[in-house]
Amino acid sequence: MPKIILLFVSVFSSLLVFGQEFRCNVSVSSSRVEGTYKQVFESMRTDIYEFMNNRKWSDNVFTTDERIECTIFIQITDQISTDEFKGTIQVQLNRPIFNSSYSSPLLNLKDNDVQFRYVEFQTMEFDETSNSNPLTNLLAYYANIILGFDYDTYSPLGGAAYFQKARDIVNRSQNAREKGWRAFEGNFNRFWLIENLTNKAYGPFRELLYRYHRLGLDVMADKPDIGRSEIADALKNIQRVYRSKPDTYVNRIFFDAKSDELVNVFSKGSTDEKGRVMVILTECDPSNSGKYQKILDQKIF
Repeated sequence: MPKIILLFVSVFSSLLVFGQEFRCNVSVSSSRVEGTYKQVFESMRTDIYEFMNNRKWSDNVFTTDERIECTIFIQITDQISTDEFKGTIQVQLNRPIFNSSYSSPLLNLKDNDVQFRYVEFQTMEFDETSNSNPLTNLLAYYANIILGFDYDTYSPLGGAAYFQKARDIVNRSQNAREKGWRAFEGNFNRFWLIENLTNKAYGPFRELLYRYHRLGLDVMADKPDIGRSEIADALKNIQRVYRSKPDTYVNRIFFDAKSDELVNVFSKGSTDEKGRVMVILTECDPSNSGKYQKILDQKIF
């Protein structure tokens, strides 16, 4: 009988694991913090890892191979007290491309306004009705941002439910002591990211995510010219957003993740296609205009 119970527990545990959404790599650096007791930061890393990877974030079932690959890097810059910390968080997300071994960078952002309490050996809990825990509040916000971006690439506006959850967290955090949740605290913070993603005026950006990945990159293994042409046409969406408001956070987010990939994709394009794409890229991302020059420099024989 004990063996049967053990087998049941093992199978049940496996089913639970299959439900999780993330394969999230977590790093915590404390190199800038003085002090001899560093174990707290390893405990912090372990607890964040388990919070991200073992929690159920959606109603969908993911197999192990379907888990979303992402990275969270936390740099602790100041230990205010025994259990209070300040620092930065960098969030990266890659999306696998069909019929290839390539993973496309989808998100690469850095949040410089991170402050939270962490008590070693205390269970990390997230309350969806309050902002009582600043650390799990922050992690839940970015977990939903990651889900929203990922889902948007597989179906048109597919990430809406997760962006709404992230917006709910922002709304509950308007009276929080920590920075980054309010409109007046900067143009590129958590408030403005979710504002852009849920603002219908910037809807073309989210439409771009689907066309660029599902209709573009996903077909390039078999039909590179068709996939590249779809991406070129989809870039008109980011141009529309840029012309509506040049300093949107989503514009920065897109090019921070995609500038190198765009060079690789269009270096193999036709002369006409390169010319059309260069007009958009240099207009919407002028800081990387030198990088985009490589598109024209690459000769097709």
